[in-house]
Amino acid sequence: MAIPDVQGSADSRRLPINKVGIKSVRHPVRVLDKSGGVQHTIASFNMYVGLPHNFKGTHMSRFLEILNGYEREISVENFEAMLREMVKRLEAETGHVEMNFPYFINKQAPVSGVRSLMDYEITFTGEILAGDVYRQTMKVVVPATSLCPCSKEISERGAHNQRSHITVTARTNAFVWVEDLVQMIEEQASCEVYGLLKRTDEKYVTERAYDNPKFVEDIIRDVAGMLNADARIDAYVAEAENFESIHNHSAYALIERDKTQ
Repeated sequence: MAIPDVQGSADSRRLPINKVGIKSVRHPVRVLDKSGGVQHTIASFNMYVGLPHNFKGTHMSRFLEILNGYEREISVENFEAMLREMVKRLEAETGHVEMNFPYFINKQAPVSGVRSLMDYEITFTGEILAGDVYRQTMKVVVPATSLCPCSKEISERGAHNQRSHITVTARTNAFVWVEDLVQMIEEQASCEVYGLLKRTDEKYVTERAYDNPKFVEDIIRDVAGMLNADARIDAYVAEAENFESIHNHSAYALIERDKTQ
């Protein structure tokens, strides 16, 4: 007995859907790092296609079939191939995949040299646009330290500082290592953050931040200036959020630019 394909039936409302699919599916992936090693991690996937107005629904099971077909071999290198397969199998013109995962960098403390792992939140997003155009962006969330210039100026002793999250979403025209982008962002803060510090390192990072005070506006402008000067980056959204230590709110700033326009 034939089983009816309800999703493939006609729809009379004549309303196309921009994105339809599945969200928050966890799947193992592998990621090459700059040292030549491979990181095996777990990513959360969002997978969508555009649905024409004349179709009632999409075939949700096919998204999972595509993910499972790659088993543990999903990577940045075959990201585009997986996206194109998704669009083809779902008979769509446009598609969108987000892959969010923790990425670990082995960082060396500034004085003692002791090493520890720092984790960063990374999101790769791939899109198939109208006309079969492929576009990919990389998003990194980098924790850092900011020290308030105003507090330093007006206080007789010390200055308040806080943890910051600097987020950059970049569209590039050439390959950029995650480690390189993270380092470039960290250099724009009052001081970077480490997983493990000895007393000599604590002294260094405290004094480093004190000698390099920055408002959230300073951080975001310095990040944007760095991105503007990098020819590999075509477009970006840069965000900075300071989780204030003496206020019950965060300070926030954003700069967005498409350098191709």
